[in-house]
Amino acid sequence: MCKRCLWLDESKPDYVAYHDDEWGDPIWDDNKLFEFITLESAQAGLSWYTILKKRAHYRDAFHNFNVQLVADMNEGDVERLMQNPGIVRNRAKIVATINNAKRFIEVQQAYGSFAKYQWEFVDFTPIVNDIKSKADYPATSEISIRFAKDLKKKGFKFLGPTTVYAHMQACGMVNDHDNDCHRKQPLVDKLATLDLASKLN
Repeated sequence: MCKRCLWLDESKPDYVAYHDDEWGDPIWDDNKLFEFITLESAQAGLSWYTILKKRAHYRDAFHNFNVQLVADMNEGDVERLMQNPGIVRNRAKIVATINNAKRFIEVQQAYGSFAKYQWEFVDFTPIVNDIKSKADYPATSEISIRFAKDLKKKGFKFLGPTTVYAHMQACGMVNDHDNDCHRKQPLVDKLATLDLASKLN
């Protein structure tokens, strides 16, 4: 029998697919990182599964997460999106997404890519945590606190330490799959041969 993480509700096929195919796999593509940043900020105060079910609607609403197109959105777009039942109709979060796109571009310009900026927080090497039970799941870390503080300083919104840690988990900066999960070791093996520093510098 295929073992998976204890947090996963295996009665939800889309959730299982996300866990098996995406969660914890390293991402260094800026378009994908902007998607994850956007979805994680939308999640604040909600469950991840709520956002996962709305993911396709978010792609439609925010130009398939093209960061420049999102950065160019205006108040008229905000009003239109407030009428969109497919996304979380929270004005502050919608405004924050447009703001975060602008800030994301600023980071790209300053660092060469958002990926390079982000992965520097873990020295381009994913952290592998020892997860034996639900009690071992971290909610934040020293790095996520520092990362979130720097994002706030750069003007990002709705990205506190807990949200940022969830982002780090999702895009592979940390491997928080359970020790017994079938995804744990393959990701460890993959990352052992992946020279992110060379890819991003």
